[in-house]
Amino acid sequence: MLLVHAKGGPPLGHVLSRTAARAEVHLLALSALPPAVAGSARRLCASVVTPADEHRPDLVSLIVARAEAVGADAVLTFSEYAVVAVAEACEALGLKGAGSAAALARDKRLMRRTWRQHGLPQPEFRPVDTEADLHAAARALPGPLLLKAAWSAGSTAHRIIRSPHEVPAAWARSRAVMAESAQLGYAELHVAEADAHYVVEQIVTGTASGWFDEPGWGDYVSVEGVVTDGTFRPVCLSGRMPTVEPFTERASITPALLPEDAQDRIVDLARRAVDALGLRDCGTHTEIKLGADGRMWLIETAARFGGAMTVPQIEEVFGLDLVGMLVDHLLGRPAAWPERALTPARARGAAGSLVVLAVDGRGRAWPDRRLWDFRAVSADVPLSRGSRLSVVAESSLADGEVVPVYDPAAGANTMAALCLLSATDARTVLRDFETVVDALPRVLPAAQPQEVSA
Repeated sequence: MLLVHAKGGPPLGHVLSRTAARAEVHLLALSALPPAVAGSARRLCASVVTPADEHRPDLVSLIVARAEAVGADAVLTFSEYAVVAVAEACEALGLKGAGSAAALARDKRLMRRTWRQHGLPQPEFRPVDTEADLHAAARALPGPLLLKAAWSAGSTAHRIIRSPHEVPAAWARSRAVMAESAQLGYAELHVAEADAHYVVEQIVTGTASGWFDEPGWGDYVSVEGVVTDGTFRPVCLSGRMPTVEPFTERASITPALLPEDAQDRIVDLARRAVDALGLRDCGTHTEIKLGADGRMWLIETAARFGGAMTVPQIEEVFGLDLVGMLVDHLLGRPAAWPERALTPARARGAAGSLVVLAVDGRGRAWPDRRLWDFRAVSADVPLSRGSRLSVVAESSLADGEVVPVYDPAAGANTMAALCLLSATDARTVLRDFETVVDALPRVLPAAQPQEVSA
């Protein structure tokens, strides 16, 4: 197995351990290995190669050459930014992969055009390539509007446009954030000029009321699944806490506490969305906005498993090693995928991941700067009986580092840490996360002026 690593996706440590349990792993690292897993990566992998930038003008050729050099029987990535390159490499090698349609699950313009051709529910939209395009779209579409970079991930470069006079500032800021993200390694690695492509869409009114039995849930869910030999196989649903403006994700919770009939309707829409894209062999992650009176709108589908801790959450709650199962499938071995999406009744407890941002439960900025210190959080934040909170070291600042100021345009780029919480049920995860969010600006140590300036 040639595993192509880049920024984003599930934690590399989790991916490597599960892949190495099923195959000889050769790692092609397009991004630097997180220090927390660098040692284990060299222990678990038969080879680790980090190509110099000047030696990879053609990423697909680089992947193909490395796959041929190690005799790879399969090539896999879990990073949004490498999905298209790996899919094209698999096509060239004659190996199983997402297929030639992978770009439809990356480029939000192509994705939305495809769904429109299939009559699927989604917000009204316009592709935009210039500020003039954005002005024209702002006149044509009912507001408010959301400007997105077509190849972005993690809610980066999102800007809300409430009136036409906000167009110039939104366009300039979104483009600047894409440039900043590229410097951090959070950018498409294969498609030329991907940072110049944008889409603007109508912001539809979502609501969790009528879908969930208790308050506190966000108004969208994700359907986690896989496509094998062109057949979509849903695995489960994950719920959310409300996003932070504009639409930055704060927490994912598995399972989503939905009635079975509601889950069935959501899964059916996800199936139609994935089928329309024509994917072949890959993980999938489909986000769906929930509205009043049972309305739904497609947000996006990815040709890879959900990022952050979605995959570890599913393994803990439902006992499914999605990474290992996909590895088996790509290598031609049988994998026992669920016959239908698993419901909360099948769950063994619940798990959730929390993105630590410097905003309170209402999305307001903290009044002062704080240092990240997981020891203080674990010692001073009261959790429910039986709940366990841990930090994902490779996705978090080291203790003692200054928590970044939350930047709405930069989204997840300004997160301080990623935490995993295990509890007896999903309601408890939600309530404990609310407790943690409220407590963070109180229990984290205050940053001194010299620490902030440094």
